[in-house]
Amino acid sequence: MSYELIGITVLWTFLYGYLIVASIDFGAGFFGYYSAVTGHKHLVQGIIERYLSPVWEVTNVFLIFFIVGIVGFFPDTAYYYGTALLVPGSIAIVLLAIRGSYYAFSHYGGSGTKDNALYLLLYGASGLFIPASLSTVLTISEGGYIVKSGDQVVFLVDRLFRSPYSWSVVLLALVSVLYISAMFLTYYTDRARDSAALDVVRIYALGWSIPTILCSLLVFFAIDKHNPVHFAAMIDLSWMFALSLLCFLIAVWNVWRRRRYGLAFIMVMLQFGFAFYGYGAAHLPYILYPYVTIHQNFTSPTMALALIIAFVLGLLLLIPSLWLLMKLFLFDAAYVQGKVQTRK
Repeated sequence: MSYELIGITVLWTFLYGYLIVASIDFGAGFFGYYSAVTGHKHLVQGIIERYLSPVWEVTNVFLIFFIVGIVGFFPDTAYYYGTALLVPGSIAIVLLAIRGSYYAFSHYGGSGTKDNALYLLLYGASGLFIPASLSTVLTISEGGYIVKSGDQVVFLVDRLFRSPYSWSVVLLALVSVLYISAMFLTYYTDRARDSAALDVVRIYALGWSIPTILCSLLVFFAIDKHNPVHFAAMIDLSWMFALSLLCFLIAVWNVWRRRRYGLAFIMVMLQFGFAFYGYGAAHLPYILYPYVTIHQNFTSPTMALALIIAFVLGLLLLIPSLWLLMKLFLFDAAYVQGKVQTRK
């Protein structure tokens, strides 16, 4: 395997890790606000806080690795994406700062922030707006929104806002975040043996399952209209998307039957894993269609080798760290049942 494929595979793995971990985080924030509005706060808020307390500080590590790596491995991405991502990137940074502030004040500054309606609204809304803004990166990568005129890169923002494909991706990002988060909270609540909270989050999981699969199909066919070359490559890898659909059916079936919630969430991760890696493989060799490819816009071999070693070591360090975090906190029997609290 060439340095280019190793580099993009490592980066895609970091991005997949962020997709799962951040989706649980963002969705949990929205469900926390939604439960307060609907009168279910007393049932599910404790479960949500016990998950978020040890996790929120490490969620963005995956994203930071990806951003640094994509510029390091493929320097031209900064040149092409710099202008295009100025607005959505700035929005995402501001929203991440709002979430970080909420976490800091609520976990270390007392209970006033948790009960403040405005803070809860900002916290819940940011859980939806962040994935919506970040999803524009995948949209732009399909081409048609950035053109090169001489030495200048022009971002066609009006075309992005008028594109049906763009809005289908945003919609998929929103419902996927809620679906992944609800599925995890269902499993986590079952581990806590909290039947009242389980009844609530299980409805969330089932309720967002159908919109997720419908939006996935919408995006799949929208690519055909926007980028037929990519769509044809996805058809060649249709077996990966078929496996993704199978994993979805297994996950929803187990939640519907009220059993094997752990297996259901594993199926959710595999569902998005097959779809995510299938999408990425079909997108190759382009990072930005048709200007940036993994072959023509790759860094020097010496720099590539150094980056690959650094990122693989980082991944080998990050995964055991997350496993230890989950073992000590998230999946500790006493902690998950609320018998042990993190220090405020």
